[in-house]
Amino acid sequence: MRWYEDETLWSDFSSTMFSARRADEVARLVAGAPLFEFPEGSRVLDLCCGPGLFLVPLARRGYEVTGVDLSPTMLKRAETACARAGVPMPRLISADMLTFTEPESFDVVLNVYTSFGYFEEPADNARVLRNAHDSLAPGGQLIVDVLGKEVLAGWIGRPQLVELEDGGYVVQRDTVLDGWRRLRTDWTLVRDGTAREASISSWLYSGAELCALFEAAGFVDVACYGGFDASPYDQHAKRLVVRGTRAAAR
Repeated sequence: MRWYEDETLWSDFSSTMFSARRADEVARLVAGAPLFEFPEGSRVLDLCCGPGLFLVPLARRGYEVTGVDLSPTMLKRAETACARAGVPMPRLISADMLTFTEPESFDVVLNVYTSFGYFEEPADNARVLRNAHDSLAPGGQLIVDVLGKEVLAGWIGRPQLVELEDGGYVVQRDTVLDGWRRLRTDWTLVRDGTAREASISSWLYSGAELCALFEAAGFVDVACYGGFDASPYDQHAKRLVVRGTRAAAR
C-alpha cells in the first residue's frame, strides 16, 4: 500500500494537517488573494480536496465547485464541512488524480497545499498535469501550490513540535533524499500516552523545474509566485505557486 492510500494516516493526523487555525487562514486567503479571483460562476476543481478546507470558501465565493479525493474519509469530512458552513454542496468525487479526467469541464483546476508530486515515477506526476490540462476548457488555468526547494532550504533543520488542541502533540522530522529530488516527512503523534508514527514522501521541485513540467504538459503563459497574493518567487517566498493556462481554441 502506498502511503497516501492509508486511511488511518488521514484520520489520525488530520488535526495536524487540517487544523481549525489552518481552515481560518485558508478562508481569509480565498476571500482576498488575487490568484483566487476568477470570473463569477467559474467551474473550479479542487484536485485532492481533503476535508474541504478550500471547498468551503470557494463555494462561498459563488464558484461552481467540484472536489476530488482518493480518501473516502476526507470526502465525508468535506461533505460535513460544507453542510455546516451552509454553502452550496460541491460535487464530490472519489477518484485517483493519476487517472481522473473530465475533458474541458472546468475553468480552473487547483492542486494546493503540497498535493502534487506524490507518485514514485516522475512520468506519473507529469501525467497529473496532462490530466488537468485535458480537464480544462480552453483558456482555463491550473494552479499548483507546493513547498518549493528554495523555500524548504531556508528553514529545514531540527525537528518541529506541533501542539494539538486536544492536548496531544506531533513531532515532525524532514529528510531530503536523492540529492534534493525528494522529501520524506516523518511524524510521531503522541496522544493519551500512546505514540503513532507515519511517513509521507513526495518529489521536490524548484520554481524552474515545476514551470518546465507545466510547459511540457502543454500549458502556456506559465508563471511562478511566492504565494497566492501573486508576490514574486524570490528569497522572501513562503510557498511556490505555479499557474499555467490551457491555450484558447483557434
